[in-house]
Amino acid sequence: MGRLTTHVLDTAKGLPGQGIRIEVYRIEGNGRERLAEVVTNDDGRCDAPILEGEAFTAGEYELVFHAGDYLDRQGVEGSKPRFLDVIPLRFGVADASQHYHVPLLLSPYSYSTYRGS
Repeated sequence: MGRLTTHVLDTAKGLPGQGIRIEVYRIEGNGRERLAEVVTNDDGRCDAPILEGEAFTAGEYELVFHAGDYLDRQGVEGSKPRFLDVIPLRFGVADASQHYHVPLLLSPYSYSTYRGS
């Protein structure tokens, strides 16, 4: 069964990104539809797939990570406004029968992602 998952790793601390709010959107043309909101657990992961089954279809999606709130809670010093605050990751799903794992590797001044499994 196809599904969408994520996790967040705080690469500056080498620890899971706990308590990060993530909004999930489906992109349709110039608009987007909000599908869900999740929060990472103590392991930096979500307790269940973000989308799965019939809710997960081919198309374009966006995960919006509220990293600035997390960095503030961690007491990370930074400029105001923060260099990284809200991080949108837009990606395409060609085959919704597969597992799409889209993690965020985060530090106060950089981030990266990849398609995992």
